[in-house]
Amino acid sequence: MSVIKSLLRLVVLPLRAPLLLLLLAVAVYEGIHWEGAAAQLSLAWVLECLQAVVVVLVCTMPDLLLQQVSNAMAASRVVSLVVTLLLVTVGGLYLLHLRVLANVLILASAVLLARLDLARIRVAPHPLVLSTALTTLVLGGAALGRWIVR
Repeated sequence: MSVIKSLLRLVVLPLRAPLLLLLLAVAVYEGIHWEGAAAQLSLAWVLECLQAVVVVLVCTMPDLLLQQVSNAMAASRVVSLVVTLLLVTVGGLYLLHLRVLANVLILASAVLLARLDLARIRVAPHPLVLSTALTTLVLGGAALGRWIVR
């Protein structure tokens, strides 16, 4: 009986947290507009998926990631400066040169809104479980968007 109750709660989750549906819609939209949609498996598609996974990981587990980075940066002032300079430079060049800043911001906003909606209804799974679920939702939506284009 508890399995049926758990499955029912999972099925009605998008009704209780409608911003999950918004995240799915954003993922479908991004999948439609990603480069390389015509090819079967192109490098551009793989890079777009990798970018989406990184955005979801950063947005769902910021405390764990920042804790690891701050521990490494606390070890030495030189390490702190090198890591900060490297992250800012590489991140800025990536976002500006490839013109993906808008896509990253839209996807990050949708993921953060979905997390906020889940917190509103008091659904707080382990960060790794939440990250895996939202990554699956985003990549599934992107694949659906890619399938719509073809």
